[in-house]
Amino acid sequence: MSDETSAGVHFPADDQGRRSTTTTTRGVLADSVRGVDAALAERIDGSREWRKDYVDLVHAVTAASAGSADRAARIATDGLASMRRRMVLVDGSTEVPLDEARPTMPAGAAPFGTETVRGTAAPETTLRVPLDGRVLKGEELRGQLASWVDRQIVEPSFATAVGEVIDHPEWLTLPGRRVLLVGAGAEMGPLESLLSWGADVMAIDLPRSRAWRHKKGLATRGAGTLTFPVDGSGDSGADVVHQPGQVLEWIRRERGDDPLAVGMHAYADSGVHVRVSAAMDLLMDELTADDAETALGWLATPTDAFVVPSEVVEAARARWDSRGLTIASAQAPLRALGRGRLFAPAYRDAHEGQPGIADVLVPQQGPNYAIAKRLQRWRGVAAEGAGQRVSFNVAPATWTRSVTKNPVLGAAYRGAHHFGVEVFRPETVRPLMAALLVRDLVREAPVRAHPEELFSEAAAHGGLWRVGYEPKAVLGVAAVAGLPGSFARRLRRS
Repeated sequence: MSDETSAGVHFPADDQGRRSTTTTTRGVLADSVRGVDAALAERIDGSREWRKDYVDLVHAVTAASAGSADRAARIATDGLASMRRRMVLVDGSTEVPLDEARPTMPAGAAPFGTETVRGTAAPETTLRVPLDGRVLKGEELRGQLASWVDRQIVEPSFATAVGEVIDHPEWLTLPGRRVLLVGAGAEMGPLESLLSWGADVMAIDLPRSRAWRHKKGLATRGAGTLTFPVDGSGDSGADVVHQPGQVLEWIRRERGDDPLAVGMHAYADSGVHVRVSAAMDLLMDELTADDAETALGWLATPTDAFVVPSEVVEAARARWDSRGLTIASAQAPLRALGRGRLFAPAYRDAHEGQPGIADVLVPQQGPNYAIAKRLQRWRGVAAEGAGQRVSFNVAPATWTRSVTKNPVLGAAYRGAHHFGVEVFRPETVRPLMAALLVRDLVREAPVRAHPEELFSEAAAHGGLWRVGYEPKAVLGVAAVAGLPGSFARRLRRS
């Protein structure tokens, strides 16, 4: 059976049986703002070059959400509702919109079995962060956090949040919570850290044997417990897109009495990323209905558009103004040649004392990636607005496999330091973002003036929000600057 007709979560089929990602994702984005900005919705509906137009349109939707807390909440609610009306659950010859679907065990399907791996090490009782061949902890880690703040690599609230975890190492085991990680093997996910701290983790990931050997090895060498599904042939793992009913049955059977914290870390290429985000939204609905104490968690990509506070805007403008006459004079001819698109100042449209839009959308990642991440953000906003505990933190630009396999993005990352942007190693990011997850799950729920503060608080953007330039206006220059390093790296690989 082809992927187009297999059971699971899909884009809807048209009259000819085609499942268009463009029709659906463009429609979802338009529906999200139809109730607050009909003209913008019409612009989105009328897009004829979606792969080119989506960058500016997602920016515009983000700007619309900045207008007020009510607008942001409405956009999130309406965007999710549109996705659920449009995306479908396929079961045999039946195709049901997600807003009418209930994931159940398919007829004749066998339930998953369960395997558990228990760690053999003593729990780590101190937050430790690898960096440049060292392992930072305690005051040395605080000093590094302060350095990142001084260099405007992270927000001050990020250093404060990580500092709270340093002060409260008893949080690391997440007492009274069980963690469910979907996409458990994600390169920036918290699995390794949580297991080393002694947490109780349920894991869902695709049934790939080598990846599961790695995860089991982490569990054995760690101090926590790793529990995961196995199929009838003994293969570890499960697929939330194609097996949502079986996955849900397994979670309900194995979850135990402690409230779950559900972490969504799964990634996929192209339209499958939208499908896995929609499938997770469906499962989150069910698990939240089972237990209102269920918490939800995601990582936000730095390559997106965000509403940022006025102090971030002011800092970026101050860096633009401080470039110096020599640099400004050298850039002037290139700016003129590029009709103002090269070396453009950040936050040109922001009014003094008002929030701005940090637009770091990267066209090379494509509209499916942008809409998949937007679905996740909308769910976070809607869930927190309904009183649910949510963790949703911006992670810095990181040398992940998905970055290094994209030659343009990889070259831009290698040249990013010329513009005050720091790209992190995954082994540094993982414990830092896991620490933020822990802190979000144990602290008192915050009171926010605006829903978008869910993403701007404790953001580790790597400097992208505070550079003096519009990031897209220097992406090409950074890529050219980084090409020699990328070329040398490819030569070494070959």
